[in-house]
Amino acid sequence: MPPYGVVLADDHGLFRAGVRRLLEDMGGVEVVGEAADGLALLELLKTTTPDLVLLDISMPKLRGLEAIREIKKLCPQTQVLMLTMHKEEEYLSQALAAGASGYLLKQEADPELIKAVERLRAGRTYLSPQIGEMVPDLLRRQQEPGGGVKEVLSHREREILKLLAEGKTSKEIAALLYISLRTVQNHRANIMRKLNVHRTADLVKYALNKGYL
Repeated sequence: MPPYGVVLADDHGLFRAGVRRLLEDMGGVEVVGEAADGLALLELLKTTTPDLVLLDISMPKLRGLEAIREIKKLCPQTQVLMLTMHKEEEYLSQALAAGASGYLLKQEADPELIKAVERLRAGRTYLSPQIGEMVPDLLRRQQEPGGGVKEVLSHREREILKLLAEGKTSKEIAALLYISLRTVQNHRANIMRKLNVHRTADLVKYALNKGYL
């Protein structure tokens, strides 16, 4: 039987090295690639089809939550295990809705990582112990009319907000995303209207609070 192939996607090299050591000690598991940002991960998946992607939410260039959807388009059978510091209900809800098979908190990774990978290898789902306590209430609210966590901004608006918060000018964003300057300016105006903010500093604060940076 071929080894269970895993790709590590996290912007911290030392963290990836630690996770790699844990996985390689399992037996039957092989780390077949690493990526330090979301776009590099998608490029890697064009030539590699792993069984599992370990993915951080706070990834540069393309957030983990958006990356899940792209992973599923490129590699529909690949499982995704979110490995993150964020234990807020909103992130869990969005990750599961996007197609993640598991959600592991980084602070629990040392004792729980092997268990999480083993459960996913067996075709099951996994949630960190701290996260699992939230699920009954989360499911109940999602079943109620109007329930569930809703994202205020569109995918493109979140993308532009992240670049704005990183200090990019509208002209630089237009060049990076291959869109017109006027389109960027329209998106920026829509973002500020939706968030009811009027200063770039408030956009940065929002991006930080949402984990976009």
